[in-house]
Amino acid sequence: MVDVPKWKVSGDWFDVCKCSIPCPCIFAQTPTYGDCEGVLAYHINNGNYGETPLDGLNALLVGGFKGNIWAGEATDSKMGFFFDERANEKQREALQMIFMGKAGGFMAELAKLFGKVTGVDFAPIKFEVAKDLAHWSAEIPGKVVAKVEALTGPMTPLGKRVQLYNAPGSETGPGTVATWGRALANEVDAMGFKFDWKGRSSKHIPFDWSGP
Repeated sequence: MVDVPKWKVSGDWFDVCKCSIPCPCIFAQTPTYGDCEGVLAYHINNGNYGETPLDGLNALLVGGFKGNIWAGEATDSKMGFFFDERANEKQREALQMIFMGKAGGFMAELAKLFGKVTGVDFAPIKFEVAKDLAHWSAEIPGKVVAKVEALTGPMTPLGKRVQLYNAPGSETGPGTVATWGRALANEVDAMGFKFDWKGRSSKHIPFDWSGP
């Protein structure tokens, strides 16, 4: 067994997926079309893995499944992992340990739902989240493009965000606040996935994890 040090990471997470707005998965329900494909993007604002600092690093996952994943009914689940190429050797090890669920904490529970791992790679990951959550995006040139604008409508007050509290299917853990968005781009050609789900659902949720 690998000796896992104490670690802590916090930052921004968002997804873009195949589901129509609002994605039923965050309500712990079956995906809109019975199956789901999408991108999970993470930016660490503050973090460390033992003595190894992780501030500013990114991770991006591409995945898919069929059925209600939160009810334990999902089939054909698979996930591909991209990690920040700027990370040094110790940081690369730490990112893989945390986000692949090998270091305990919340991701260890989520990893039980991953199923088949289609690949692990290091890449230049561009990540951006507006301070007012008006938009968010992530990109791996030539492989993944995820660009989102915050959801709004005729009854949404100017500058306010459409949000969900204490979601039963939160992808970053309990007690979170999800901000809804609409995908301006949701394109993937990597890790065995190829799709374009522009106009579909997106949500931003902060994360704050520790382990082991």
